[in-house]
Amino acid sequence: MKQNSQLFKGSLTTIVLKLLSEQDRMYGYEITKKVKELTNGEVNITEGALYPSLHKLEADGLLTVSIEHIGNRPRKYYSLTKAGKKEVQNKLAELKSFFQQMQLVLNLPLTTN
Repeated sequence: MKQNSQLFKGSLTTIVLKLLSEQDRMYGYEITKKVKELTNGEVNITEGALYPSLHKLEADGLLTVSIEHIGNRPRKYYSLTKAGKKEVQNKLAELKSFFQQMQLVLNLPLTTN
């Protein structure tokens, strides 16, 4: 079943931070490909959603940016700052608590069937 993108929209920051905590550094298109791969094509993050999120995380001091030239083309790589690494843990704890509360309210089985 195709996932409702609105459900993922509020989790984009958490998704980006978690991926960067696992991969050390990534560029934007790489993030979108990884999410698509991990969800078997069910979740597609658009550039219009991703880049404003990345810019906000950078402005908030959670990401640093480095630019490398691949051929003639510059590529921006995003990495977590020390504050960003701490925020990953906060966001994951927040999401876990949300899941637990939703489970209590809805009493849904947590299976993929």
